[in-house]
Amino acid sequence: MTKKRLLIVEDDPGLQSQLKWCFDDFEVQVAGDRKQAMELFRRYHPPVVTLDLGLPPDPGGATEGIATLEEILSIAPETKVIVATGNDDRSNAVKTIGLGAFDFYQKPVDSDILTLTVERAYRVHELEQENKKLQQVTGSSPLKGIIANSAEMMKVCRTVEKIAASDVTTLLLGASGTGKEVFARALHDLSPRADNKMVAINCAAIPANLLESELFGYEKGAFTGANKQTLGKIEHANGGTLFLDEIGDLPFELQAKLLRFLQERVIERIGGREEIPIDVRVICATHQNIKEHIQQEKFREDLYYRISEVTIKVPPLKDRDNDALLLAHAFLDKFNEEFKKNLNGFNQDAIDAINSHSWPGNVRELESKVKRAVILAEGKKIIPEDLELEDTETSQHPLNLKQVRDEAESHAVRRALNHHQWNISNAAKALGITRPTLYSIMEKHDITEA
Repeated sequence: MTKKRLLIVEDDPGLQSQLKWCFDDFEVQVAGDRKQAMELFRRYHPPVVTLDLGLPPDPGGATEGIATLEEILSIAPETKVIVATGNDDRSNAVKTIGLGAFDFYQKPVDSDILTLTVERAYRVHELEQENKKLQQVTGSSPLKGIIANSAEMMKVCRTVEKIAASDVTTLLLGASGTGKEVFARALHDLSPRADNKMVAINCAAIPANLLESELFGYEKGAFTGANKQTLGKIEHANGGTLFLDEIGDLPFELQAKLLRFLQERVIERIGGREEIPIDVRVICATHQNIKEHIQQEKFREDLYYRISEVTIKVPPLKDRDNDALLLAHAFLDKFNEEFKKNLNGFNQDAIDAINSHSWPGNVRELESKVKRAVILAEGKKIIPEDLELEDTETSQHPLNLKQVRDEAESHAVRRALNHHQWNISNAAKALGITRPTLYSIMEKHDITEA
């Protein structure tokens, strides 16, 4: 088996030997300065690094060590960096945790404690990588293009898988931004028609006087400006799938003509007399309440029954347990790559905000928020302000008084630290407490700089 990889960054030759002998089970590389450390890191990609902050040419300070930490995490944010500090250097230790370090230890080195810390860091890294692979292979992608793990969405995915092979006309219902078109695409891709076209048309986006010609096509001379024969969307989809998005907005006068096509599977182009047979699978979608439209005589009841041989209701994001955070991570990976960023996830406040937000715009709103956050974020992790979710209130308030007090204390400290750009002295002064008390509260609530 391949040994676990570890990089030790330490300028003291005696300590180098002492640390190296602590880790018989590891493939250990040793560096004495920043340049050598980065060369070895790029060559071996160790999951765990121990890093002395006092590196040459600044052995008495922390500038080189902090710069090394930042460079390592900019290349591989998932790396677990364990920082070595002196007894009187707590402020730099806290600063490195805020910058993304996994943990810190104090000199002189206690080999047993350091070994346990390194082993724990390595195991955490392994678990994170396993979880990432598992999400990519299973939970995050039950169908191509679908990122979900909730029971509600698994039910929808199973229905799609069951009906995809048939030509049954399907109606997808759900609010705007829930992903109805993605499910339409999945139905097509899993069907025997996957090698042919899927043609989509948004019935709400095209003016009523143009929609008929878009759907059915027209003959040359059928009306002013009809200079040549033009095929419609239905004819273009022949042999494949026709996706009628927002069919609830289809003009009433066109509904009878669409019904005839669905019943007889033939069309006539505008200005034509020839009946043209069409072999197509039809999928429809709408965010409208069709039954209400029927009562208001805005939608034909016979057409409704024709397009809804199978009806699939796509749940809103607020009803999909834990899917919001799963999607947020997927969008973060996407936009990190698109904008050449290296943001290392969401801090706890951002996670809480994502989980508690009602997401009225559904997946589309979440994608937009994460995109904005990736572009504007200044820290290593995304915070609620980056997402514009800082005013989100949790939907479930704890009844336990100690929990309420702890949450209020944590929230107040985080706000003060963010307001004063993580200047400990100024934040403590604003909170009316001493620096040691603030450090104690930060440790109690595991508060680190994003």
